[in-house]
Amino acid sequence: MKALGISKRLERPGAARTAQRCLRVIEAALGAVVATILAVLLAVVLSTVFLRYAFNTGVLGSEDLGIWLHVALIAFGTPLALNSALAMRLDVFAKRLPAKGQTAAAIAADVFTVLTGLIFSFGGAEIMSMLGGISPTLGVPEWIRFGFLGIGGALILLVLVLQRLSEGRGLSVLASVIAGVLFYLAATRVSLIVALSPSLMLGLIAAFGLLVAAPLPHAFLAAAYLAIAFGSTLPEPTIVSSTVTGMSKFLLLAIPFFLLTGGLLTASGVAKQLVRFASSVVGHRRAGLAQTTLLTSVLFSGASGSSVANAAFGASTFQPELVKRGYPPAQAGAIIAATSVLDNVIPPSVAFLILAAATNLSVGSLLVGGFFAGGVMAVCLAVAIHLTVREQMPQPRVDNRERRQSAIAAVPAFGLGVIVVVGIRMGIVTTTEAAALAALYTLILGLGARLRFGTLFAAFRQAATEASAIGLLIGTAGPFAFLLAVDDISGLMSNLTTILGGSALAVLLLSNVILLVVGLVLDIGAAILLFGPILLPSAVAAGIDPIHFGVIVVVNLMIHGLTPPLGMLIFVVSGVTRVPPTALFRAVLPYLAALLISLAIICAWSLIV
Repeated sequence: MKALGISKRLERPGAARTAQRCLRVIEAALGAVVATILAVLLAVVLSTVFLRYAFNTGVLGSEDLGIWLHVALIAFGTPLALNSALAMRLDVFAKRLPAKGQTAAAIAADVFTVLTGLIFSFGGAEIMSMLGGISPTLGVPEWIRFGFLGIGGALILLVLVLQRLSEGRGLSVLASVIAGVLFYLAATRVSLIVALSPSLMLGLIAAFGLLVAAPLPHAFLAAAYLAIAFGSTLPEPTIVSSTVTGMSKFLLLAIPFFLLTGGLLTASGVAKQLVRFASSVVGHRRAGLAQTTLLTSVLFSGASGSSVANAAFGASTFQPELVKRGYPPAQAGAIIAATSVLDNVIPPSVAFLILAAATNLSVGSLLVGGFFAGGVMAVCLAVAIHLTVREQMPQPRVDNRERRQSAIAAVPAFGLGVIVVVGIRMGIVTTTEAAALAALYTLILGLGARLRFGTLFAAFRQAATEASAIGLLIGTAGPFAFLLAVDDISGLMSNLTTILGGSALAVLLLSNVILLVVGLVLDIGAAILLFGPILLPSAVAAGIDPIHFGVIVVVNLMIHGLTPPLGMLIFVVSGVTRVPPTALFRAVLPYLAALLISLAIICAWSLIV
């Protein structure tokens, strides 16, 4: 009776309004915190570059400070992504359930989030109590870095409860919290003997989390913890420590900087100059506006490094004009989604940064490989667009003067490619420093365009939130990857390729089939983190250049931005254009085929050279 009375109070409209107000205050505060952390992080990296080249000196501990700030950014930014597309929820299956089934799935999904909050809170606290010593470069206690995730875990729980209360789902969240606490207590107190390995049990639990639409990072982390009951050798403190270690790489600081670069490029209006230039070059040709969309994606790729950012930009910029010129809405959206794939292949690329962090491959070499792969993909898409589009209202041909003016106006955007690719390739700056310089460059462009403080703040907040979601995914994939290594999954892959002949062709065929399958149900970043290190040794043993193979991995998995059930790029375009995802999935088939042909060409090239 007492529990029933509590649940009734939680379901009252007044409780929902109060929770909504509290939630707005907390989210505003967290937004200000992560935007500030990103600004400080940018200042730290830029000051390092300035001191090195201006005074041939540096600041002791600047790299460690950057890493610690990055962990703090992830900890405080993660709650902001809890109820958005950044949470990486696979809700396709849950939505097909009847009403009661959807309610049960929502409660189960929240159980994974509750477990994540508890693991971070108590696991972080346990590490803080055990860890001693002072950071030799920063002069502060080492436990602080783990304390960030402890606070982040508590904030995840708080934001989850407030979100559900504001939605009038007080009883549901109460059930999720109770179930989450019970699972949390049982995992370390119950021992279950099964024939399956701990890593496989972890995979099955995470798969269940995906089916009920739990956030992907939460599914990974909760599954790693629950696998303790099935014989996992990773205790709770080690799970948290492994997660923090996965986040604590200086290279990963480039991700928020590249995301910020893309946001500022759009806000400053420079992105529209790229559209104007692309239109002047190919707009008058057959399917001119569609080809303009493709060329803009190629040019925008050199700035944003984010396919999602380009998909949102293209959907809002090109979709209305494409429809106005006679394109069916589904075909217009499909072209935008397909061309957006290029952004994580043509440098700078967040996907290549994730792969480099997971495999220690050279970022600069991967970026060069991305230019070649992106070019092949762009040509294949151009041919597909040429064959499938019958534009009713072609654009008039522009004269040389107009084309020259548009090229000059787009020069500021082209400068980003010089900063990023040339700077990294020539060894002038590191990848992270190049990303910071690119962010500074676009910030100056934004100030030159007289952007208001609110617009700049929104760009910093959005980039920080997106980066925290990606960073959490990278960190929570760590325990899973560790168990895969313990169970020698890489060795199993090598044995399988040996059975198939062990040739480079056999390795490529098997690897591509595996990636094409796992990409259907895994987020691109998660698939790179988990399967990149597993497949790479077999490829190297077969004589395949590791850089070529890394490019193939990214190209293969990026194609899954267009495939059901995840199809992130399809859902982004659908959200902006309001075209049903099912219609977009059908319309994108010719362009999906073109991208698969480009993948085959890139694989064939890797066998020749």
